[in-house]
Amino acid sequence: MALLGKGVLAIWNGIAPSAEDDFVAWHVREHIPERVGLPGFLRGRRYVAIDGAPKYFNFYETADTSALTSDAYRARLNAPTDWTRRVVAEFTDTSRTVCDLATSFGRGEGAWIETIRLSTQANASAFKTAIAEKILRPVSGAPGIVGAHLLQGQQAASQGDTAEKKLRAQPDQVADWVVLIEGIEQDAISAIRCDLASDDAFMRQGAKPPIERGLYRLQFALTKTELDAGGG
Repeated sequence: MALLGKGVLAIWNGIAPSAEDDFVAWHVREHIPERVGLPGFLRGRRYVAIDGAPKYFNFYETADTSALTSDAYRARLNAPTDWTRRVVAEFTDTSRTVCDLATSFGRGEGAWIETIRLSTQANASAFKTAIAEKILRPVSGAPGIVGAHLLQGQQAASQGDTAEKKLRAQPDQVADWVVLIEGIEQDAISAIRCDLASDDAFMRQGAKPPIERGLYRLQFALTKTELDAGGG
C-alpha cells in the first residue's frame, strides 16, 4: 500500500500572488516539518497544479484520524507562529478535509497525482465498493500508474474553529470523498482520465456532478523518519 497510514488530511489552497514565495519557503522550512513532528503524523507532501484549481494540493498521512483530532494537534492549530499567521492570511479557496483511508491499491509513490473530489447520494458502503472495484482496481494496473486511493471525508472531524482557521478570509470547503491517483508520468494520468477514471466512469458508479479534479506535480515530501534523522 502506497499510503503510510489509515488517516489523511487533504488540503487544497490558492495563495495571493504577492505571498507565493513566502508560502513556498514557509511550507518547506517550517510548516510541513512542524506537522510531521506531531504524534501520529507520518509524512507530508505538497504538489503544484499542472491543471485544475486551487494551485496547491498537500496532504498528510497519519496513523489514523485520531492524530488529526488529538490534543497535540489542536494545540498547534491554536498557537500559530508569526510566520504561519502572515502566510495563512493570504490563502484563497481553501479546502481542508480529515479523511479515513477507505481503500488503496498500489505500491510506492508517483511524481504526479490526480485529485478528484466526489459526492454521492448512494449508500456509502455500496459507493465505496463500486469505486474501489469498478474504477480504482483497474486503474491501479494501468501503464504508468503506481497508486489509486479512495478517502472518505469525515465532516465532524473537519469542522470546528481554531486560531489558524480564523486567519483564512473564507470558510474552508470540506470534501465528501477524495480519489488520489498517482503516476510516474503526466501522460499516464492523462490516459486514464479519458477512459478508466473519466467523469462518466465515476458517475456510472453513483457520483453526482460536479466532479472537481486537478493534475498536480510533486514539489516536496517529508517523512517522520527523515525528520527524526535531522541533517542540514
